[in-house]
Formats: sequence, C-alpha cells, structure tokens
Amino acid sequence: MTSEMFFIIAVSAILLAAAGWDLASYTIPNFLPLALLGAFVVFAAVTRMHAPAIGIHALAGLMGLALGFALFAFGLFGGGDAKLLAATVLWLGFGKDPNGLPYLLEYVLMTAVFGGALAIVLLGLRNVPMPAALSARPWLARLYDARSGIPYGVALAAGALVVLLDSPHAEIFRIATR
Repeated sequence: MTSEMFFIIAVSAILLAAAGWDLASYTIPNFLPLALLGAFVVFAAVTRMHAPAIGIHALAGLMGLALGFALFAFGLFGGGDAKLLAATVLWLGFGKDPNGLPYLLEYVLMTAVFGGALAIVLLGLRNVPMPAALSARPWLARLYDARSGIPYGVALAAGALVVLLDSPHAEIFRIATR
C-alpha cells in the first residue's frame, strides 16, 4: 500500500467517524479534528512537503478556524463543526483542481449542497410520525425532534470527502506536496 493510499484511507475514516458521531450525538469529539491535524503533520513529513506549502496549508487551516468560530459565535455552527472545518481546510490549502477551480470553493459548494439535502431530509422526516420501533433509539429520536438542529458535521465531512477524493487517484494528496 502506498503512503498516498494510506492517507486517503485514514482521512476518509476520520471524516466518516466525525459524520457518524455528529449524526448520532450532535457532537464531534475533539480527538477527530486533532486526528486530521495529526495525519496532516505526518503526511507533510512523509511526503517531505516544502515549508512554504506547509505554511500555506496552515494559513488556510487558521482561516478555516476563524470562520468556524465566527459561525459558532453567531450560533450557526457547533464548536465541533468549527474545529472539523479548520482541520479539513488545512488539508485543502489554497490549491486548485485541474480545471482551475479552487478546492476551497468546491468544498464550500459541496458542503452547502450536502447540508441543504440533509436539512430537507430531516425536515421531511420531522413531519412524519416516528415509527414506534425506532423511538427506543435516542439518537433517532433526537434527529426527529424539531427543536434539534442539523448535525452539520455530516455535511462538512461529506463535502470534504467529495473534494478530497473526487479527482482521479485523489490528486489533492499529490498536489499538496508541490
């Protein structure tokens, strides 16, 4: 297994865990964004990423953190969402896909699409009585509760997976080392 494939699998697994955790509990534990951060540090070392590239990715991550905390301050995001956003943006940096579209713009668009779809599905579910057989599951009851928000970590993770894995052979993992 190449190191590229290892990182594709590791990052995907962390993002899927964050989405599942948020869906089930409306929380994203700190260890998941920290795992993304740690995986990036190891990735940068293994691929011998140049210092300027690391700096650019770090700047993108800090900007993602500032945006995430601003959204948190306005009550639009949870704290875990803010940290997941920052860790994901760290991986994306300011690179562009082969068509010249910035990965960050793709991420924002894909996250918005997934977030909108998730909101529509949850709003639809919340207008249908919950089957009695499912009511014993607290996490499902929380999803059905109209007072609950949207577990936006699901959309953040889905958007990241699409952008990170969409290009042939996960090109972003090669581009990051340039």
